[in-house]
Amino acid sequence: MRITAFRGMMAGLALALSPMIAAAQGAQATPPNSAAIVIIDQERLLTGSRYGQRIQQEVEDAGAALVAENRRIEAQLSDEELRLTEQRATMSADAFRPLAQEFNIRVEGIRAAQEAKSRALQAQAEAARTQFYELAFPVLVDLMRMRGASVLMDNRAVLLSVDGIDITEAAITRIDAEIGEGGDAPLIDLDGTRRLSPPTDGTTP
Repeated sequence: MRITAFRGMMAGLALALSPMIAAAQGAQATPPNSAAIVIIDQERLLTGSRYGQRIQQEVEDAGAALVAENRRIEAQLSDEELRLTEQRATMSADAFRPLAQEFNIRVEGIRAAQEAKSRALQAQAEAARTQFYELAFPVLVDLMRMRGASVLMDNRAVLLSVDGIDITEAAITRIDAEIGEGGDAPLIDLDGTRRLSPPTDGTTP
């Protein structure tokens, strides 16, 4: 699953940040380099931060657990199908038909439930990444204000830049310090009941 949640936010950031930075600065004098541009590596921001690494680990763990669960279910159903096949030889067609129909209906229900778990896992992964970027947003705004920058760009959209305008590492350091791993509650689960909401105290989601 590729990182896509932040791109829409980044697209409108240049338009939205100027008034936000002005409000944050209040009556302070406008920095002489207020038109400066800073850049960031979105993927590095996620994969290099403790919170982002935790999201990736939980997604991988949940995915592996789901694969293992699917294999166990497949083995159980295969054994049951074999037993039904053996029963077929000793039963009339009329007696066997309801058993076969019940088995097929149950298999379809199990397949639908497991596919729903897979979709829920993907949705939770996207939601966790979106939440990460929402929590990172104020950090990025503050770093821009400190640099006197009014535009933040994705490094993939930059053809040439000078040293010192990439704030990715500075942002990771601040995010690790202020957000950490995002608290103790799990971000991802297999049944899809975990609902993400931004931390209210900066530590616990």
